[in-house]
Amino acid sequence: MALINVAAREIHCKIVYYGPGMCGKTTNLQYIHSQVPKDVKGDLLSIATETERTLFFDFLPLDLGKVRGFQTRFHLYTVPGQVLYERTRVAVLNGADGVVFVADSNKNKMQENVNSLRELAQNITRQNKKFAEFPIVLQYNKRDLPKDVVASVQTMDHFLGVAKMNWPRIEAVATKGPGVFETLRAISRVVISKL
Repeated sequence: MALINVAAREIHCKIVYYGPGMCGKTTNLQYIHSQVPKDVKGDLLSIATETERTLFFDFLPLDLGKVRGFQTRFHLYTVPGQVLYERTRVAVLNGADGVVFVADSNKNKMQENVNSLRELAQNITRQNKKFAEFPIVLQYNKRDLPKDVVASVQTMDHFLGVAKMNWPRIEAVATKGPGVFETLRAISRVVISKL
């Protein structure tokens, strides 16, 4: 749920990068943070416990303009992907305006992608939101994997049920940058259109 700061004329939107363990959520945030000019971003912060961490930072987008005279400020978060950290994922997801679901393109990770997406659907529904209407963009990460390891886009669409949801989906290589900002722009547009 976007927060509006009338005095500063800002709308604050929370975007959460969600997905299975080691799919590239943190790499996405680190890449974005490294490329955004210093004067429009906050520090990359990590909330760490002995066994998990959540990264976040905020920034003013450079090319999205204003919404009814208000500047938009995005707060980007990652969640720990490992199965045992579901409670942390639920807490970080609370109040999100949009989600980037980062799917691992490795053929051997399809079931983990599906399980994580199912959990996301349950967690959004538990917050009394309609999953089918929630702003989500799919990022198919690690598209640079060897041909014998990488799943085709059609295979990933099939496993993740994209046809039913009509979500934007973007191929990416978060370690090198392709698709990272395209994904961020896509989720930003979807979130702003819902405002």
